[in-house]
Parts: sequence; structure tokens; C-alpha cells
Amino acid sequence: MYLIDPQIQMWAVFFLVTAALISYSMEKVAMELTSLAVVAILLIFFHFFPVLTPGGTNMLDAASIFSGFANPALIAVLSLLVVGQGLVQSGALDSVARTVIKFGGNSGYLSMAIVLICVLLFSGFLNNTPVVVIFIPIIQAIAKNFSMSTSRVMIPLSYAAILGGSTTLIGSSTNLLVSSSLVNLGQSPLHFFEFTIPGLILAGVGFLFILFVVPFVLPDRASLAANLVDTAGKQFVAQITVSQDSKLVGQTAIAGLLPELKDLTLLMIQRNEHAEVPPFDNIVLRRNDVLVVAATRETLTELLKSDPGLKATESEEYEDENDDKPREQILAEVMISPSSRMAGLNLEQIGFRYHFDCLVLGIQRRSRMIRERITEMRLQAGDVLLIQGQYDDIEAMKMSQDVILLESSKSNLPSPHHARRSTFIFISMVALSALNIVPIVISSISAAALMIFSGSLNLRQAARSLDVRIVLLVGSSIALSSALQYTGGANFIASLFVQAFGSASPEFILSALFLTVALLTNVLSNNACAVLFTPIAVEMAIGIDANVIPFAITVLLAANSSFASPLGYHTNLLVMGPGHYRFADYFRSGIPMTILIWIAFTLCIPWYYGLTYA
Repeated sequence: MYLIDPQIQMWAVFFLVTAALISYSMEKVAMELTSLAVVAILLIFFHFFPVLTPGGTNMLDAASIFSGFANPALIAVLSLLVVGQGLVQSGALDSVARTVIKFGGNSGYLSMAIVLICVLLFSGFLNNTPVVVIFIPIIQAIAKNFSMSTSRVMIPLSYAAILGGSTTLIGSSTNLLVSSSLVNLGQSPLHFFEFTIPGLILAGVGFLFILFVVPFVLPDRASLAANLVDTAGKQFVAQITVSQDSKLVGQTAIAGLLPELKDLTLLMIQRNEHAEVPPFDNIVLRRNDVLVVAATRETLTELLKSDPGLKATESEEYEDENDDKPREQILAEVMISPSSRMAGLNLEQIGFRYHFDCLVLGIQRRSRMIRERITEMRLQAGDVLLIQGQYDDIEAMKMSQDVILLESSKSNLPSPHHARRSTFIFISMVALSALNIVPIVISSISAAALMIFSGSLNLRQAARSLDVRIVLLVGSSIALSSALQYTGGANFIASLFVQAFGSASPEFILSALFLTVALLTNVLSNNACAVLFTPIAVEMAIGIDANVIPFAITVLLAANSSFASPLGYHTNLLVMGPGHYRFADYFRSGIPMTILIWIAFTLCIPWYYGLTYA
């Protein structure tokens, strides 16, 4: 144990915070590993260089650093994930989906508006991720029925969920973390509807923007694809094996192209252990060559029909010799879910064909073409797989928590009696919290337990609904927040902010704080911003003798404003694959959306809270 200048401790924490933020934003290292590294460094550093109280007690010992992992807000967030999964698993919201499509009638625009309103309302009381998961196939079905481009409606779906999550205490994990941070700082927690009015104002302004502006700002990816190939559609990376009977055997590439392979892009030829990449000059195709191509599902289907000697495979070694049943094959698309156990594994490690009895024909990742065999690609959340299989096998995938079946919204309720039970449990949880009968952590964990005991979902499904990244990110962020607080870092930043805007009104300071956090939350996570900036906001309010609550709510609303990047909010990343988006697409709609929400916030907060100096 060594005593050093407190200033050195503070700057060491600043350096660690900066390094963590850079790592989170660059995504070169997995978020989980960065979070673990942050905790490990804090433990080691403050073991040897403790922050001592006047009585000689280390304020940042192991117990204090690890306290974030037992934070009531984190427990409530995880419990709400289980409750949301119970609603999804029991099919409690399927009837809502069918009703939405029914009321939409013959108008695709009206149907889309009704869906977005439902998403906005549901997100105020459910975790945003399962809400978006439920409505992705509904949005796709509506877009397909009315010949609308999904690239114009998927980002609005995510934005509606974000806006709705900013209206109640349980609408987002960010809200719970801000409230918990206030308690840790000796302040009163936020009530269930504490910020509902300003949240609804921002949601109303944002909803009009995503309904009338965002769809026209976003590109029509389907139209762009149609310009490249004869049939419109998404481009998939597929793997095709050339057998002895294929008419491609003996074909020679001319000017780097194979005349028989029309309307597709040949990315690589795998021959034994050697890989040939473009240009493919004077290459003669042989038996057992594996072609890695990029094509639409229609082009792939036509190619396989026209040449029986070509076989789309996820693994050449798999053959079901005992399967002599007649098979009526259909094509479908599935997306790797956020909490999927398949993330980080390739198709052979997963045994996808064994597990689902379906064949993976191609993979699409964030609208990018990847030059490697699909059997070697490690799957990521949001990847879209083009699969082939029997109707019953594909329908059975609706029950899987690892994948989300796309382009399918009409499904029967799995268990009507379970749906009623899960709905009753959810409504009871909301009522107990809203009426302040019990704290949200008690009502949410009780509801999660009842979801399991009632049979709405089993233990395995409940465990799979938990997101390890949330646990590690929140735990490490709270540890960093404590380090900032105890080393004086939060007070230092707050004092700089007050010095810069000290002569300004509280309204101006809040506006500047909102814009700062709203910009940073697009490169960090919303949870990290909430935990790191809440103590800073509290110190700022105390420094100018102002009411603390508006400052905390400013952080809450700003941290939820992750519109300009797929990194800041999970739902933005979730719609990236189905919407065929590129990173820059989020800037097109997100930057003006952020500016609009900032202006609306600046105008409504002074009116609502009547800010004055204490």
C-alpha cells in the first residue's frame, strides 16, 4: 500500500476512462473484455494506491469496486429482460401484431404509423430490445405487402423504441441507472412518472420527425440492388461446391469472369487448402472447387435450379443418408438475435444443419460483402442468414431464442393460457411500481420469478434472455463512476463546466450538458453515459445551487438520444442487418434527429420545471 498525490489518482482515472471510451467506440476489442480489463485495472491500482478516509479506510477497495455488479438498478434491468422474454415466449403480443395489420387496412403508410405508435407505447413499459425483436418481422411483412423498402422503415422502428423508453422509469435500463446513481450520491431516486411529461414532449416531436422526414432521408437499398442485378434483393455471401456433374467443371475464367455465373459476384475460389482471389485470369474450375459468391436469393435459387451439379452447402462433410423423405424446400431469412448463443461461433461449430435441419445458403452482415467461406465466418448479432428447409422446420425456428425468423408476422399464439398469465404478471409489475407500493427492483424480480414459476418460460430460456454485455458494461461503468466520485474527478469536471458557463442561466447549462451527453452517447453506450455523467451533473447542480432533479433527467434523456450511430443503442444495431444499412446511414437521419431533440429539450425543460437558483 502506497500513498500518492490525490491529483495523480484522479488523472489516472481520467486516463482509464478515456482508454475505455476509445476501446468501446472502436470495437477492436470485445466490449466484455474491455469491461473486465477496466475492473481488473481499478482493483490493482487502488489496492496499491488506495483512496483513504480520515479513519484510514480504503474507499475504493474490492468490495466497493464490485458493488456495481450487485447494484439494484442492474438487478432490475436483468429482471425486466426476463419479463420481456416471458411476454415474447408466450406470444402475449402476437394478437397486437395482427390487430395492427388489420387496422392498417390497405394503406402501408397508415399501417407503419400504427406500428410505430405501438412500439413507442410498449417501449415505455418494456425493455426496448424485445419490443424491436417482436416488431421487426411485422415491419418486414408490411413493407413486403405494400412494396415498401425496408431500408426506409427499420431505423424509424429503432428510433420509436428509443423515444418510448424515455417516458417511464422502466422504459430503459438507462433510466434505472440514473435513478440508482442518484441514491448512491445521497439524493432522492426518480419516481415512476417523474420525467414522463418532458419525455412525451420529446417523443412527440421525434415521432413526427421519424414519420414524415426520416423515411425520405434514408436510402432505398432495394433500388440500389436492383440497379446491379436483374432482380432486386439483398446480397448474400454464399458457398457453392462444384461437383463432377456440374457444367462449370472445365470452365475457364475470361478477363477474370466466368460466363456461366451471371448476375453474381465471384469473391473467392477455395481449392483444397488454397484460396484464389480476384482477378481469376486463366483459372480452370475443377471438381470439388468451392465458390464463394455474392448474389441475391433469387439469383442463387435460379443458379442452383439451372445446374444440378452445384450444391450450396454450409459443410461438405454433412450428408443425411437416412433421410429419404420427400422434401418441399422453401427459402427464408433468419437473423442472429442479440442474446444468441451462436454469436462468436461459425456454422460448423454450431452444427446449424443438425440442429435446425435447414441449410444455410448465404450470410449477410451489415450490407457488407465478406471474402471468406461462410463456414469460417464467426456469426455476430444482426447477421442475416439465407436458409433452405422444409416449411415445418423453418416454422419451428420461431420458437428459437438464437435466431429471429424474418418476413413472417402471422403465427399462432404458442400457449394462450401462458399469454394471459404473462400479461397479468407484467401489468401487476407495472402497477406496483407506478403506484409506489414497492420499489421497481422488488416488483421486477418478483415478476421474473413468477414468469418462470407460471410456465411462461423455463429456466434455460430465462438465462438466455440475460445479456452478459449489459452485466459487465454496467458493473464496470459503475466502478468507474465511483472512482471518478471518490478521487474528485466528477467534481473537477463539474467545476470546469461551471467555470465555462458560470455566468449563464441554469437553462443554458442544462442545454449544453444535454448536447454534450447526446453526442457522446452515439460513440459510447447509453448506460455508460448515464452512469458516468450523473455524478457530474449532480456536482454541477450543487455548484450553482440549483435543483438536482432536472440535471439528472437531462443526463437521462440525453443518454437515451442515441440516434446517429449503431453503437450507442442496441436496437440501432439490431435493425442494421434487416435494413441493409451502412454506418453513414445513421448520420443522415440521426444528426438532424439529435439536433431537433436538443432544441425541443431546450425549450421544454425550463417551462416544465420552472428552473430557478435554489
